[in-house]
Amino acid sequence: MPERPARLRAAGRAAAEVWHRLRQGAAWVRDYAWIVRAQARAVLAAPLPDSLAAGDRTPVLLLPGIYETWPVMTSLARALHAAGHPVHTVPALGLNLRPLGASMPLVVERLEALGLTRVVLVAHSKGGLIGKMVLADEHAGPRVAGLVAVNTPFAGSVYARWFPVRPVRALSPLDVHLLALARDVAAHARIWSIFARFDPHVPGGSELAGAVNVRLPLDGHFRPLGDPLLHAAVLDAVTHLADGAGPSPGP
Repeated sequence: MPERPARLRAAGRAAAEVWHRLRQGAAWVRDYAWIVRAQARAVLAAPLPDSLAAGDRTPVLLLPGIYETWPVMTSLARALHAAGHPVHTVPALGLNLRPLGASMPLVVERLEALGLTRVVLVAHSKGGLIGKMVLADEHAGPRVAGLVAVNTPFAGSVYARWFPVRPVRALSPLDVHLLALARDVAAHARIWSIFARFDPHVPGGSELAGAVNVRLPLDGHFRPLGDPLLHAAVLDAVTHLADGAGPSPGP
C-alpha cells in the first residue's frame, strides 16, 4: 500500500516541475516582447532628457544595460522624476557596448560636466557593473551617494560564455575583468541590488554580499523595469542612499 502514495507524490512533484518550467518559459516570452516594444519606443518616441532634469530632491543618473539606450528605462525615469528627483543620462554610453573600463570614464566625465554631487546611480544589468566601478573610483566615488542596481550580473552570467559577440562574452563569470571587479567589495555597503525572482539572463541571481538585496516577486530581466513594484523599490533605495540611512532590506 505505501507504494501508491509514493507514486502520487512523485507524480505531484513532476507536475509541479512541469508547471514551473512552463511558467518560466512564458516569462521568457513576455520578457522579450517587452524589450522589443521598449526598444521601439526608445527609437520612435523617446522623451527629451531635459524634460526629466528638474527637481528638488537628490539627482539620479541612469546607466542602462548592454544593447540598451537610456529610454528603455523611461517609465522608471518618469517615476523618479514624479517623486521630485532630477533624472540625468549619459548619452556617450550609446548602446553600452564598450568594455567596463572604457565605459566608466564616460560616466565620470558626465558627472563632472553636470556638476553633480551626492548623486545616486540607478542602473540596469551591465549598467550596475559600471556603477560599481564608479563607486570604487577615488575621484568620482566620493561624489556618489550610492548605486541602485536592477538585475545586475555581479557574478556574471553563465549564458554569456557562449554568446558569439565579444561585449556580451565579457559578462561571463570567467572574464578576468569581471572577476577582478567581483573581488572589490569596498563599495558594497553603498549598493542596493534589486532583482527579480526569476531572471532568464542572470540565472545565478543578482544577490551581492554586503549590499542591501531586495528580491521582488517579478519575473524577467527587462520587463520589471516597467513594473510599479520595482519603481517603488528603486525609489525607496534612492531615498535611503540619499539620506545616508542604514540598510532596510526588502522582502
